[in-house]
Amino acid sequence: MDKWRKPEESYNGGVGEEGKAWQLLESLTLHSLKEQKRARRWGIFFKLLTFTLMFAIVGLIYLSSKDVLPVSAPAGSHTALVNLRGPISDDGDASADNIVIGLRAAFKDKGTKAVMLRINSPGGSPVQSGYIYDEIVRLRKLYPDIPLYAVITDIGASGAYYVAAAADAIYADKASLVGSIGVVSSGFGYVDAMKKLGITRRTYTSGEHKAFMDPFLPRDKEAAKLWQASLETIHQQFIDSVKAGRGDRLKKNKDLFSGMIWSGEQAMDLGLIDGLGSAGFVARDIVGQADIVDFTPKITPLERFARNFGASAAHVMLQIMGGSGLQLK
Repeated sequence: MDKWRKPEESYNGGVGEEGKAWQLLESLTLHSLKEQKRARRWGIFFKLLTFTLMFAIVGLIYLSSKDVLPVSAPAGSHTALVNLRGPISDDGDASADNIVIGLRAAFKDKGTKAVMLRINSPGGSPVQSGYIYDEIVRLRKLYPDIPLYAVITDIGASGAYYVAAAADAIYADKASLVGSIGVVSSGFGYVDAMKKLGITRRTYTSGEHKAFMDPFLPRDKEAAKLWQASLETIHQQFIDSVKAGRGDRLKKNKDLFSGMIWSGEQAMDLGLIDGLGSAGFVARDIVGQADIVDFTPKITPLERFARNFGASAAHVMLQIMGGSGLQLK
């Protein structure tokens, strides 16, 4: 009789324990297959997500690697605008590279009747300022029929005024801050504080004046004299450039190149600017072309982040060492 037992009976009676084992094995196998399918689906999902993110990052890097130049200019004549905003430095929006790119595009455009450099900057690097100044001089010679006007809004001081001095004419508001023709280099000294705290500084150099800016060492009087001579040289370069740009329009005043900053109204009396007015006024009443086209290069947020991140370590170290760098002031 046992050999004629129905199949289902073989799982429940006689050899039922063996049947239960097979059922358990089958259940485990099916569960394992389901888990494998689920894992495969999630694996495909994450791979697609990874590739999508990679393509997005590559796209952002590609887009951020390009300066977005202005939109197409209108068919008719226009006044070309380039904005110089913020501190003048090699890693900022007001770097020489950015400003020069905008100026070249503005002068090159066939519809440009005049170029306006709208300035709102406290100054900054003498090197970057000098680059922009020299490029303005070159472009004015290359395009003699296109004038360049500098328009100062809130502030056009130090290196920013250095740049403005290369223009055919300078305009500002009566309350604008203008001038500050000077050079500054500053820092701190912690020698006495270290003595009180019992801290000893250990510095090793291969040049006798190599560490003269170290705020933790006593002041090097000989190096300070040499450094002061360098500042005087740079200041004289600044003065010579302003005189070359402004010419006979400058009035004689003993404080003109002292580093003092003036209001727009005072600056006009001193010959530092040519008139009072905004960018709209200059475009409409001086150039005679009220249509303004912006040629300022735009920096994407990703590129700005990369620049700031790249410069942050040096900036933090400079702050820790107590120095502010060399700036036109």
